[in-house]
Amino acid sequence: MQILPASLLDINSLRRIEQACFDHDAWPLLDLMAVLTFPDVIRLKAVDNGRMIGFVAGDTRDQGLSWIATIAVLPEYQKQGVGRALLDACESKLTAARVRLCLRTDNVSALRLYETHGYQRVDIWRAYYKDRADALVMEKVRGV
Repeated sequence: MQILPASLLDINSLRRIEQACFDHDAWPLLDLMAVLTFPDVIRLKAVDNGRMIGFVAGDTRDQGLSWIATIAVLPEYQKQGVGRALLDACESKLTAARVRLCLRTDNVSALRLYETHGYQRVDIWRAYYKDRADALVMEKVRGV
């Protein structure tokens, strides 16, 4: 597996990953195009045997705070270290001392990954997702 920069050429693969991982929470096509083209967004893909199997995007929103906007790994590649590798690679390119992300409160496997990666719960956004499910906001403070 390799972690490589992603580009607009990856739009179809990214769309498949989003739909496979997030079902009704998948980003719309225009949002996917934006994350693959906006300046200053870190966008990385995990590739195995020429196939895109995961994706992460992050950006620095303001002084001292970065966000992981999305991270996804195809279901058949989950629990094999792909998500951890994408998270590590993205974090290494973010410049802020604090990194935040959010996830569905019922996403137990993602929660475990983030907690073992040093993220702590800092907030809950009520009815954040389309189905009115809550989002858990997590933050990691690191030395930069």
